[in-house]
Amino acid sequence: MAPAAQKTSSNAVTIDVWSDVMCPFCWMGETLLQQAAEASGHELDIRYHSYQLMPHLPADSAVNVNDLLERERGFPREQALAMNRQVAARAAQVGLVYNMDDAIATNTRSAHRLAHFAKQRGKQHELMQQLFKAYLTDGLNIGDHEVLADLAAEVGLDRAAALEALKTDAFAAEFDADVEEARRLGISGVPFFVLNGKYAVSGAQPREVFEQALAKASAEV
Repeated sequence: MAPAAQKTSSNAVTIDVWSDVMCPFCWMGETLLQQAAEASGHELDIRYHSYQLMPHLPADSAVNVNDLLERERGFPREQALAMNRQVAARAAQVGLVYNMDDAIATNTRSAHRLAHFAKQRGKQHELMQQLFKAYLTDGLNIGDHEVLADLAAEVGLDRAAALEALKTDAFAAEFDADVEEARRLGISGVPFFVLNGKYAVSGAQPREVFEQALAKASAEV
């Protein structure tokens, strides 16, 4: 199947997805959607929209996710570790490798702005995959501008241009518009998928749920 970031035919199903790169279920949900599309022969045109699970985190914050869960949610360390094991096991079922104990929680606003930078250059899908992997698998600080610029370069974007966009707060308006649209739609959790502007799927649903939603949406293309 052609890269999801490119609309390859008039029959492609448009997917507007609100997600946060710090959300383990967002990468799982998108992977299940992709698998459903491949199994049913549907083409996708995925458009990513910004959403923050922890907008209150300072821009310069960088804390181990288990420490954050203890501090903000009051979870005992063993409970946090057990939750991570469960999430990693579920991710493995769809072919993803999660190292949640190494994850660095941070403010994701800059990462979202970089996703808009990549969208303008036709590389949004590729960058989002790198951002998910960086946080969920590689334990990188995705709030660090140098790290983000490296990730941009890895998908073929100009590193210097990406770094300049991050430093100058470029694409802040696009980020704010996504957040406002999520509020208007009543989105209170991610991932949240809207198919062809009509059909919504919330969460990392089983592949069969996505297959049914794709069939319904594509019937009206």
